[in-house]
Amino acid sequence: MTGTTYGTPRTPRRLRRRTRVLLIVGLVAVMGVAVGAVVLFWPAGPRPLFQMPVACGEKWRLSTYPGHGEFDVDLIPTEGSAWGRPVYASYAGEVIEAGINGGLGSRTPDNPDGKRGSGGGYWVKIDHGGRWTTQYLHMLEPPMVTVGQHVEQGDQLGKVGSTGNSSSPHLHYEQRRGVQKVESYFDGKPSGITTDDAEHILYRTSNNCP
Repeated sequence: MTGTTYGTPRTPRRLRRRTRVLLIVGLVAVMGVAVGAVVLFWPAGPRPLFQMPVACGEKWRLSTYPGHGEFDVDLIPTEGSAWGRPVYASYAGEVIEAGINGGLGSRTPDNPDGKRGSGGGYWVKIDHGGRWTTQYLHMLEPPMVTVGQHVEQGDQLGKVGSTGNSSSPHLHYEQRRGVQKVESYFDGKPSGITTDDAEHILYRTSNNCP
Protein backbone atom coordinates (compact mmCIF):
# COMPACT_ATOMS: atom_id res chain seq x y z
CA MET A 1 0.00 0.00 0.00
CA THR A 2 1.40 3.37 -0.98
CA GLY A 3 1.69 5.89 1.82
CA THR A 4 0.19 9.37 1.54
CA THR A 5 2.24 12.48 2.34
CA TYR A 6 0.45 15.55 3.58
CA GLY A 7 1.69 19.19 3.61
CA THR A 8 4.23 21.04 1.43
CA PRO A 9 7.51 19.27 0.68
CA ARG A 10 10.48 20.99 2.38
CA THR A 11 13.12 22.63 0.17
CA PRO A 12 16.55 21.11 0.80
CA ARG A 13 18.73 23.36 2.99
CA ARG A 14 21.58 23.42 0.46
CA LEU A 15 19.23 24.64 -2.30
CA ARG A 16 17.87 27.42 -0.08
CA ARG A 17 21.40 28.55 0.76
CA ARG A 18 22.42 28.54 -2.92
CA THR A 19 19.35 30.60 -3.81
CA ARG A 20 20.20 33.20 -1.17
CA VAL A 21 23.78 33.43 -2.44
CA LEU A 22 22.60 33.93 -6.03
CA LEU A 23 20.19 36.65 -4.93
CA ILE A 24 22.95 38.46 -3.03
CA VAL A 25 25.37 38.20 -5.97
CA GLY A 26 22.70 39.54 -8.33
CA LEU A 27 21.92 42.43 -6.01
CA VAL A 28 25.60 43.35 -5.71
CA ALA A 29 25.99 43.25 -9.51
CA VAL A 30 23.00 45.54 -10.01
CA MET A 31 24.32 47.97 -7.39
CA GLY A 32 27.74 47.94 -9.06
CA VAL A 33 26.25 48.83 -12.44
CA ALA A 34 24.19 51.60 -10.84
CA VAL A 35 27.22 53.08 -9.05
CA GLY A 36 29.27 52.87 -12.26
CA ALA A 37 26.57 54.72 -14.18
CA VAL A 38 26.47 57.47 -11.54
CA VAL A 39 30.26 57.86 -11.66
CA LEU A 40 30.27 57.87 -15.47
CA PHE A 41 27.63 60.57 -15.84
CA TRP A 42 28.39 62.63 -12.72
CA PRO A 43 29.10 66.18 -13.93
CA ALA A 44 32.67 67.41 -13.74
CA GLY A 45 33.67 70.45 -11.71
CA PRO A 46 35.00 73.70 -13.19
CA ARG A 47 38.01 73.34 -15.49
CA PRO A 48 41.24 73.99 -13.55
CA LEU A 49 43.53 76.73 -14.85
CA PHE A 50 45.86 74.28 -16.58
CA GLN A 51 49.24 75.48 -17.81
CA MET A 52 51.48 73.97 -20.45
CA PRO A 53 53.52 71.11 -18.98
CA VAL A 54 56.84 72.73 -19.91
CA ALA A 55 59.13 75.45 -18.62
CA CYS A 56 57.94 79.02 -18.09
CA GLY A 57 58.50 81.32 -21.07
CA GLU A 58 59.47 78.57 -23.54
CA LYS A 59 57.80 78.42 -26.96
CA TRP A 60 56.69 74.94 -28.01
CA ARG A 61 55.04 73.42 -31.07
CA LEU A 62 51.66 71.77 -30.44
CA SER A 63 50.66 69.26 -33.10
CA THR A 64 48.59 66.27 -34.10
CA TYR A 65 48.27 64.09 -37.22
CA PRO A 66 45.78 61.67 -38.80
CA GLY A 67 45.20 58.64 -36.61
CA HIS A 68 46.78 60.25 -33.57
CA GLY A 69 43.56 60.51 -31.57
CA GLU A 70 41.17 63.41 -31.06
CA PHE A 71 42.41 66.04 -28.60
CA ASP A 72 45.84 64.34 -28.22
CA VAL A 73 48.60 66.96 -28.16
CA ASP A 74 52.24 66.33 -29.06
CA LEU A 75 54.62 68.98 -27.72
CA ILE A 76 58.04 69.65 -29.22
CA PRO A 77 60.29 72.63 -28.34
CA THR A 78 60.93 75.18 -31.07
CA GLU A 79 64.55 75.62 -29.96
CA GLY A 80 67.11 73.05 -28.90
CA SER A 81 66.75 69.31 -28.48
CA ALA A 82 63.63 67.77 -26.97
CA TRP A 83 65.58 64.98 -25.24
CA GLY A 84 65.64 65.36 -21.48
CA ARG A 85 63.61 68.58 -21.28
CA PRO A 86 61.73 68.79 -17.97
CA VAL A 87 58.06 67.83 -17.86
CA TYR A 88 56.02 69.79 -15.32
CA ALA A 89 52.61 69.32 -13.73
CA SER A 90 49.97 71.42 -15.46
CA TYR A 91 48.07 71.93 -12.22
CA ALA A 92 48.14 70.74 -8.62
CA GLY A 93 46.77 67.28 -7.86
CA GLU A 94 47.46 63.71 -6.80
CA VAL A 95 49.50 61.26 -8.86
CA ILE A 96 47.32 58.23 -9.65
CA GLU A 97 49.55 56.54 -12.25
CA ALA A 98 53.34 56.62 -12.50
CA GLY A 99 55.33 53.92 -14.24
CA ILE A 100 55.27 52.07 -17.55
CA ASN A 101 52.39 51.98 -20.02
CA GLY A 102 52.95 49.29 -22.65
CA GLY A 103 56.51 48.48 -23.74
CA LEU A 104 59.43 50.88 -23.46
CA GLY A 105 61.36 50.13 -26.65
CA SER A 106 65.00 51.17 -26.86
CA ARG A 107 65.03 54.75 -28.18
CA THR A 108 67.40 57.02 -26.23
CA PRO A 109 69.46 60.14 -26.97
CA ASP A 110 72.39 57.84 -27.80
CA ASN A 111 70.21 55.49 -29.87
CA PRO A 112 67.39 57.63 -31.34
CA ASP A 113 66.59 55.05 -34.03
CA GLY A 114 66.31 52.14 -31.64
CA LYS A 115 63.41 49.74 -31.43
CA ARG A 116 60.01 51.40 -31.07
CA GLY A 117 57.99 50.30 -28.06
CA SER A 118 54.24 50.18 -27.49
CA GLY A 119 51.74 52.28 -25.56
CA GLY A 120 52.80 55.35 -23.65
CA GLY A 121 56.16 54.20 -22.29
CA TYR A 122 57.11 55.98 -19.07
CA TRP A 123 54.07 58.01 -18.06
CA VAL A 124 52.26 59.90 -15.31
CA LYS A 125 48.58 60.57 -14.70
CA ILE A 126 47.37 63.21 -12.23
CA ASP A 127 43.94 63.61 -10.64
CA HIS A 128 43.19 67.32 -10.21
CA GLY A 129 39.82 66.87 -8.50
CA GLY A 130 36.38 67.56 -9.93
CA ARG A 131 36.87 64.56 -12.28
CA TRP A 132 39.68 66.33 -14.17
CA THR A 133 42.90 64.47 -15.00
CA THR A 134 45.99 65.01 -17.14
CA GLN A 135 48.33 62.46 -18.75
CA TYR A 136 52.00 62.78 -19.72
CA LEU A 137 53.49 60.05 -21.96
CA HIS A 138 56.72 58.88 -23.65
CA MET A 139 59.04 60.22 -20.94
CA LEU A 140 62.74 59.41 -21.10
CA GLU A 141 63.20 57.82 -17.66
CA PRO A 142 61.11 56.44 -14.80
CA PRO A 143 58.86 59.20 -13.42
CA MET A 144 60.23 61.42 -10.66
CA VAL A 145 56.95 61.10 -8.73
CA THR A 146 55.08 58.17 -7.20
CA VAL A 147 51.43 57.11 -6.95
CA GLY A 148 49.68 58.89 -4.09
CA GLN A 149 52.08 61.84 -4.10
CA HIS A 150 50.63 65.36 -4.11
CA VAL A 151 52.18 67.70 -6.65
CA GLU A 152 51.85 71.42 -7.15
CA GLN A 153 51.63 73.15 -10.49
CA GLY A 154 55.14 73.34 -11.93
CA ASP A 155 56.56 70.37 -9.99
CA GLN A 156 58.75 68.24 -12.24
CA LEU A 157 57.27 64.86 -13.18
CA GLY A 158 60.02 63.58 -15.46
CA LYS A 159 61.88 64.30 -18.69
CA VAL A 160 60.87 64.35 -22.36
CA GLY A 161 61.83 61.17 -24.18
CA SER A 162 60.66 58.67 -26.78
CA THR A 163 59.67 55.54 -24.87
CA GLY A 164 56.64 53.52 -25.90
CA ASN A 165 55.04 53.91 -29.33
CA SER A 166 56.99 57.02 -30.29
CA SER A 167 58.93 57.87 -33.43
CA SER A 168 60.91 60.78 -31.99
CA PRO A 169 61.35 62.64 -28.68
CA HIS A 170 58.25 64.59 -27.67
CA LEU A 171 55.69 64.86 -24.90
CA HIS A 172 52.26 63.38 -25.57
CA TYR A 173 49.76 65.22 -23.39
CA GLU A 174 46.04 64.83 -22.66
CA GLN A 175 43.39 66.54 -20.55
CA ARG A 176 40.38 64.45 -19.52
CA ARG A 177 37.01 65.32 -18.05
CA GLY A 178 35.78 62.13 -16.43
CA VAL A 179 36.50 59.31 -18.88
CA GLN A 180 36.42 61.59 -21.93
CA LYS A 181 39.36 63.32 -23.58
CA VAL A 182 38.64 66.98 -24.23
CA GLU A 183 40.42 69.86 -25.93
CA SER A 184 43.38 70.94 -23.83
CA TYR A 185 43.25 74.48 -22.44
CA PHE A 186 46.38 76.32 -21.38
CA ASP A 187 46.25 79.44 -19.21
CA GLY A 188 42.50 79.62 -19.80
CA LYS A 189 42.75 79.49 -23.61
CA PRO A 190 41.88 76.56 -25.92
CA SER A 191 44.88 74.85 -27.48
CA GLY A 192 43.27 74.57 -30.91
CA ILE A 193 44.13 70.86 -31.15
CA THR A 194 40.82 69.05 -31.56
CA THR A 195 40.34 66.49 -34.34
CA ASP A 196 43.00 64.30 -35.94
CA ASP A 197 41.46 64.45 -39.41
CA ALA A 198 44.59 66.17 -40.71
CA GLU A 199 47.95 67.44 -39.50
CA HIS A 200 47.61 70.50 -37.27
CA ILE A 201 50.50 72.59 -35.97
CA LEU A 202 50.24 75.53 -33.56
CA TYR A 203 52.69 77.43 -31.39
CA ARG A 204 52.23 78.47 -27.80
CA THR A 205 54.42 79.99 -25.06
CA SER A 206 54.27 78.39 -21.63
CA ASN A 207 53.00 80.35 -18.64
CA ASN A 208 53.77 77.53 -16.21
CA CYS A 209 55.64 79.96 -13.98
CA PRO A 210 56.26 80.06 -10.21
